[in-house]
Amino acid sequence: MAGDNAAPPPKNDGNTIDPNSPYYLHCSDYPRQMQVNDVLSDNNYGDWVQEMKNFLFAKNKIGFVNGSIKRPEEESAQYMLWMRCDAMIKGWLTTSMEKDIRSSVKHANTAAEIWADLEEIFGKESASRAYELKQTLTTTAQNGETVSAYYTKMQGLWDKIQTVSPTPYCTCGRCTCDAGKRLNEAKEKETLYEFLMGLDNEFATIKTQILASKPTPTLGTAYHLVVEDEQQRAIAATRRPIHEAAAFQIFAQNIREGTNDSTPQHNKGGTKEARCNGNDEVENCTFCGRTRHNKDGCLKRIGYPEWWPGKGKKEKGRPKAVFANTESTQVSIMTNEQY
Repeated sequence: MAGDNAAPPPKNDGNTIDPNSPYYLHCSDYPRQMQVNDVLSDNNYGDWVQEMKNFLFAKNKIGFVNGSIKRPEEESAQYMLWMRCDAMIKGWLTTSMEKDIRSSVKHANTAAEIWADLEEIFGKESASRAYELKQTLTTTAQNGETVSAYYTKMQGLWDKIQTVSPTPYCTCGRCTCDAGKRLNEAKEKETLYEFLMGLDNEFATIKTQILASKPTPTLGTAYHLVVEDEQQRAIAATRRPIHEAAAFQIFAQNIREGTNDSTPQHNKGGTKEARCNGNDEVENCTFCGRTRHNKDGCLKRIGYPEWWPGKGKKEKGRPKAVFANTESTQVSIMTNEQY
């Protein structure tokens, strides 16, 4: 029969593996690879474990650390495949740790044991760490930063607090009981109040509008309202007229130069040639001894104009010229026509 001459199915020798299999390793994979942004330290376990989970899930290896992929028997054809993948994952985990933490888990036999040890050391609720994060949260403020930068900082603190000290929070989206609704609303309002308290004083109006809204908006809605208010302020600042600033700058420059635009050109301290001269020489009046004008332009010699400040006070004591009546002082030997 034809079936008697059929060749047996090829055995899996470990060299050809389906890329969708959790036992598949790419040729570029090696144990001493850094797969997270920051190494694991005493105070960043929450961020580290989240990044490592994402990486292991993308590599289809998350089952090796959560225990869902059990180690096969030694007689199984998949035993060596499992051991090779587990050794690779152990290298990834230990490479992304600080030296002191690495020494505390170096005696673990599998990647799952390392993962469990880290959860035992850092994953438990820490009252001191939760208190430190809460204190940082209450003192965090905008302090001139953009609203998006401030919101990102607050979101990071909320995530760390949730990791260190998780609070009950209904996330199923189908909770219809009153207790679940109140729990979700209380958590949402708490984060909203913390976000509004840290904003700068220039957002006082929009904060009042948000708090006065019925019902109280969510954190996401409040964030977008504050961002729109910030954008409107930026647009209004670019349209502000600059005439007053320019006029003040010109006035300050004239004060420094000792000139005044209201002064006639022939009384601005000397001749036009002397003012336009590019050298640093300053004219000296030989009549009054002052600088910035010469004898020809000295007001003390030729007289002060009508608009000069204080002219009325100075001329109170000056004798005025007396014009004699020509008819009364004419010479007697001359007629009016001759005079």
